[in-house]
Amino acid sequence: MKLLSHPLWLVGFRPFFSLACLSGLSLPILWALMFSGALRAPAAAFSPVQWHAHEMFFGFGWAVLGGFLLTATKNWVQIRGYHGVALMWLVAAWLFERVGMGFGGSWPPVLFWFSNAVFLGSIVTMLLWTLLRYHRQDSFSDNYFFLFILPAFLVAKVLMLSDGHFQTGVAMAVGLFRIAFLVMLERTLTQFMKGAFQAEILRHPLLDNPIKLLALMLVFAGLLPAVMVAPIQLVLAFLLAARFVLWKPQLAMRRLELAVMYLGYAAIVIQLLLEFAAQMESPRGVGSVSVHVFTFGVMGLIIPAMLVRISKGHTGRKVMFDAGDRLVLWIMLAAFVLRIVLPQLAPAAYTAWVHLAAGAWFACFAILGWRYIPYLLQPRVDGKEH
Repeated sequence: MKLLSHPLWLVGFRPFFSLACLSGLSLPILWALMFSGALRAPAAAFSPVQWHAHEMFFGFGWAVLGGFLLTATKNWVQIRGYHGVALMWLVAAWLFERVGMGFGGSWPPVLFWFSNAVFLGSIVTMLLWTLLRYHRQDSFSDNYFFLFILPAFLVAKVLMLSDGHFQTGVAMAVGLFRIAFLVMLERTLTQFMKGAFQAEILRHPLLDNPIKLLALMLVFAGLLPAVMVAPIQLVLAFLLAARFVLWKPQLAMRRLELAVMYLGYAAIVIQLLLEFAAQMESPRGVGSVSVHVFTFGVMGLIIPAMLVRISKGHTGRKVMFDAGDRLVLWIMLAAFVLRIVLPQLAPAAYTAWVHLAAGAWFACFAILGWRYIPYLLQPRVDGKEH
């Protein structure tokens, strides 16, 4: 069929990065309108805050992570990745989940929970099948971490939407995305620094593996007593900070597309220290700030740069950041300041900062979508099929 051979359905990043741009420009704006009372929140058993957190992690976040993993896993194990009907199913399931989250409040509980589980359940099963079936030809020995974290996303999703377990679900979701970003940064920054500066950055199992193991333990931070969690957070923050210094940030800061990834790495450290402070019961209310340090500082700074790299590189184009690409990175840096820094300096204007930060997300992903969705809908320019 002609539809099955359309470029959109050849590789996982094509449809899901398109959805990431569309959800990135719309979901924060919708939340800002709900937050200020200009728009009614979805009528459902969960609260507006639960809707917002769920949609940013499991709507936007999993559009990005799903597109990345569907594309990366095929390269890790040297096979043709999911395409055609399989991708159509996943996209339809992702869209069905968005409909359920927006309008499923009056649905029978069984139908609502089905709408909420079918996408994540499907993509996790498919990714696990790829990693397990072809594990003997896997290029990375530490991919076993994904065997633990991918199913755990389902648990985090249920907790986030369940009465009385929202904070535990958020903590688990942050922990799971933290591991995913740490694994991705280890693999990609090694290549990027070598390509940009011919510089080698330190990679050693005696440092990398404890970092990932401690991060895996923190997935369950919401279920463990503070006396256990706080030391793990502090040690992990120290190890990450030490490795950051050894990864030659003085070089990376010369190139904006690398600088934002290093700043995203640094935001992981800051977020851990904020969570450590919260465990020590000081200061009050730091939990919300720490979550937004992660969403704006880690996800917000790293994801646009990765979308540009993958969208260009995997469509056969040269990976060079032009003025438009640099603009979206500056916009997200501004969003971080608007959402994290300025509310601490002028808390009376908090609602205005939320709206301005949401507007920055809109601008960033609207520009990315305008520039790159056409690439994702077209064949590769180098003549390769996928």
